[in-house]
Amino acid sequence: MTGWLEKAGVQLPIVQAGMGGGLAGHGLAAVVAEAGGLGTIGFLAPADLRKEIAGFRARTSKPLAVNLLLPLARRAHFQAAAEADVLVTFWGRPRRGNVRGTAGALELLARIRQALPRGYPVMSAGGIAEPADARQRLDAGADAVVCGTRFVMTHESGAHPAYKQRLVDAQETILTELFGAGWPAPHRVVPNEATRRWLSSDPRGPAWLRAFHRATAPLLSRVPVPMQLRLAATQSPDRPLFGPAAATAGGPANLLEAGPLYAGECVSRISDIRPAAELVRELTGQAV
Repeated sequence: MTGWLEKAGVQLPIVQAGMGGGLAGHGLAAVVAEAGGLGTIGFLAPADLRKEIAGFRARTSKPLAVNLLLPLARRAHFQAAAEADVLVTFWGRPRRGNVRGTAGALELLARIRQALPRGYPVMSAGGIAEPADARQRLDAGADAVVCGTRFVMTHESGAHPAYKQRLVDAQETILTELFGAGWPAPHRVVPNEATRRWLSSDPRGPAWLRAFHRATAPLLSRVPVPMQLRLAATQSPDRPLFGPAAATAGGPANLLEAGPLYAGECVSRISDIRPAAELVRELTGQAV
């Protein structure tokens, strides 16, 4: 690992993805940072984001990243995120839980490396579950790898315990647009009652629902995050109005069946819930 990550104080080429809505809070980010990686706090309401950053600073002096979702972020989010060391805004391939691109990770990495000046920092995300995955990307020219699903499946993540267990048991994922109210982007999830109810004919979701998501996105994306969460608590598998809020510990349990259970394709290769610090060291070949 070279360049700006080292200058920022990051010791190992592992970046924990900033899963939003409480999945990646300061507890997870601080443990990752203390283990030598770059911890990331996910998208939240501005006031909650400031609290999470403060919680991180209270636990460690290591560098911190914050992930903002561009379609949802407003000025106050950027003002809050300015208190972090790194600001992350990116979309990726359908191997991860939240997706925009279509190129495979290795293909995209090669194309970006060829296009950018020598020494320009590049991180690679998608499908990182085991040390061999990380080594492949690093050998292919990535300065660091970004892991999402693997860190959702840790003791420190904010995912609901039953959500974590669903991921442990999962053998398949679905690339869909079902949970797109206010955020009409493809996302990869494991099945639940909502997907079984509404995706029988098209994994993307009913055409009319996808059209509704696109038409209402300019309005719904501006709904304050706290109100979005209150609306999420009313979601039901039999009513096809599903937002992007995930099931978190202490959050509404209805989201286990009426919300997105985000996961990348690599979830089928992960069979346990682990301490985050162990994973940082293991993914880089360090002794656990």
